Amino acid sequence: MVKRLSELTYPEAEAARAQPGVIALLPIGSTEAHGPHLPLATDAIISDELALRAGRALAARGRPVVLLPTISFAVTEFARPFAGTLSIRPETATALVADVCVAAIEQGFQRVCLVNSHLEPAHVATLAAAVADAGQRSGHPVAFANNLERRFARTLSDEFKRGACHAGSYETSLVLAAGRSVGEVRRSLPPLMIELHKQMQAGVRDFRAAGAADAYFGDPAAASVAEGEAQFALLVDMVVTVALETWP
Repeated sequence: MVKRLSELTYPEAEAARAQPGVIALLPIGSTEAHGPHLPLATDAIISDELALRAGRALAARGRPVVLLPTISFAVTEFARPFAGTLSIRPETATALVADVCVAAIEQGFQRVCLVNSHLEPAHVATLAAAVADAGQRSGHPVAFANNLERRFARTLSDEFKRGACHAGSYETSLVLAAGRSVGEVRRSLPPLMIELHKQMQAGVRDFRAAGAADAYFGDPAAASVAEGEAQFALLVDMVVTVALETWP
């Protein structure tokens, strides 16, 4: 059974941390614009659902799992021009994630794995730094299921691999599969197949400058629950693989 730490009483949390081999999954997202059709919490929604599904998969393998509260603030500079986007400094983001990991380890959850769905390079860099810092301070390894890692990225959708996937078919499908509301306006949005990672490499600093006037890349109209379920299955395999590699 997968338990959410935030929903436990402290005696229940004490029992949860005493489970042999318990793994704590830390979902991480952002609060940023995701087109005119997806909520600002899209990355957090995807990470939370992925952590829940991966937790169930690990539990089926005999590994108890606790879900830590989702972190919904991150470096989100590329979406800053759009209303509702809340970006924090890299040093703040690193410290926040590292401190949560260390606090969880000190509380007895010694196996912490990050589950992230916000893919802005500067944000991913803060997670790598947080993992190193938390591991050094706590004396316990912290795992990071990074879907930008080549062995995992190559298994995901063509849109994801092209780098045109912010609020496109990939993310919209995942939100649909998570059972969350998606605006019907998505059906009228034309495909915008701009490879965002290449724009970033060229020095572009925000979505509008990269050609995304409505804060999306890819093809939201092509999204489906079926695609979302297929992508979640691959992402679950990623989290399970990283967790079991770290703690066999």
